[in-house]
Amino acid sequence: MVDTVSLSDYKRRKFSPSQAGDVNAILAQVQEIAREVVAPRSEEADENARWPAEGLRALQRAGLGGLVVQNEYGGKGQGLLTLTKVCEILGRECASTAICFGMHSVGASVISANATPDQQERYLTPICEGRHITTLSLSESGTGAHFYFPKTSLDYLDDEYYVLNGAKTFVTNGSQADSYVVSAVAADPEAPVGQFSCVVVDGAAQGIKWGPPWDGLGMRGNSSRSMELDKVRIPRHNLLGKEGDQIWYIFNVVTPYFLVAMAGTFLGVASTALEEARRHMMRRYHVHTGSNLAQSTVLQQRLAILFGVVERTRALIYRAAGRFDAGEPDALVAVMAAKAEVADCAVQLVNEAMTLTGGIGYRQGSRLHRLLRDARAAHLMSPTTDVLRVWIGRALLGQPLLSD
Repeated sequence: MVDTVSLSDYKRRKFSPSQAGDVNAILAQVQEIAREVVAPRSEEADENARWPAEGLRALQRAGLGGLVVQNEYGGKGQGLLTLTKVCEILGRECASTAICFGMHSVGASVISANATPDQQERYLTPICEGRHITTLSLSESGTGAHFYFPKTSLDYLDDEYYVLNGAKTFVTNGSQADSYVVSAVAADPEAPVGQFSCVVVDGAAQGIKWGPPWDGLGMRGNSSRSMELDKVRIPRHNLLGKEGDQIWYIFNVVTPYFLVAMAGTFLGVASTALEEARRHMMRRYHVHTGSNLAQSTVLQQRLAILFGVVERTRALIYRAAGRFDAGEPDALVAVMAAKAEVADCAVQLVNEAMTLTGGIGYRQGSRLHRLLRDARAAHLMSPTTDVLRVWIGRALLGQPLLSD
């Protein structure tokens, strides 16, 4: 199915049960931040397309900037399962905050996967100390959902520098992060066709130009902006791994971490939609009968079905993340399925919750109104649901994932 040689060699996948107490403490911290900092600002983030700085800074102050960075680098040493649960908690209150933190964590995991001592000092130490936010910058307008095929060029400038030229799209935390993990065509002129590289680009680097602020239908606090790279000089020691290593990073680090960050986020959205429907049914009375919706057999059954959908999806996501942390063969296929299934779950849950709440849920500015717009992004965020299901099918049939 999927080549698992490098998966088992990737040491940060191993999750020790002895860390359970640490995980509980982390989740308790996140619960408090979500309740006290994130929730009160969620409407403003949506209405004004405002990057959720306060929530992200609170997570950094709590020491969670290095959540997925190895212990030896000063991080928390957590894997996919903890990242999933953190994003789920944040996603219950604000999907934008969840995905912004998730993308920071993905970027941190990429930098730390094969970090040099210099990269550890310049990036991982400040990340773990809560002084640095990073993110991914992979997608391009010309390749759409095929984010793993960059056209941005990485050329030799001299013995000390590369030069980057190109444009990226949908950069979450765009213009807000301190650094960006950027993919580009390998600089080596003798590199085989289809080999690409990853480099870290400092946010203050000369030659970076940002497109207009993100004004999307949903996920409006993401600061998901376009990024133009015009002769940006990059120190050679900002290369991650070796030239041509991007595909390794894509399937060993980027895809699994990104998928569970999104899966957790949209699981949080679905869970909140279910709770909104339940609360409405508990408090909504008909004046002509004196009964409330909670007493309706038909609605009881419909709510039970939605509960089952959420619980099955949560079990799939947690199981997939746990398997990947343990380095199990073919765990990546389960992680892919987790993101594909949660997209269906989130959209279904919000749609059905809006039906159960009637006009109250349908009104402009309702919580379900925001959740519906946020949930719809689950199918669109790369790898899209269609791409993932093609990959899953190919893996199950022993076919190359990137055969086209």
